[in-house]
Amino acid sequence: MRLIASIIATAGGIGLIKGGGTAAAVVFCIAWYFFPIGYVYQVLLLALLLAAGTWSATKMETFWEHDSNKIVIDEVAGMMITLAFLPHSGVYIITGCALFRFFDIIKPLGIRKAELLPRGIGVMADDVLAGIYAHLILWLLIVISDFAI
Repeated sequence: MRLIASIIATAGGIGLIKGGGTAAAVVFCIAWYFFPIGYVYQVLLLALLLAAGTWSATKMETFWEHDSNKIVIDEVAGMMITLAFLPHSGVYIITGCALFRFFDIIKPLGIRKAELLPRGIGVMADDVLAGIYAHLILWLLIVISDFAI
């Protein structure tokens, strides 16, 4: 089970490289661009990412420290939240990635406190919040641009 948890937590090994969090976010964005999925599948994939991420982060922090840099499945889930239900556009994907990484790195607006939750929940919670904030800003940009046309 440790091997499976490690593969999930590191997003297939991406977390083992330097800058793994950013790399995982970028790899997700590339996959999202080339392999778009419908809304129902977005909900199912997000539920799977959140459940598997929480489980694997909890399991692996017994071997690594809490919210180890090796654990990047939370970045994948955060990017999924950022881009879910938005129009499929390279501009939105790139902007979403930048916004998500900003919130994930700076950790404003309660994100840092969410990170302090116990075990895998805390590992995932800060990226969930970062994804929600990035998603809301993207929707705001979409609404503003639609009104400007």
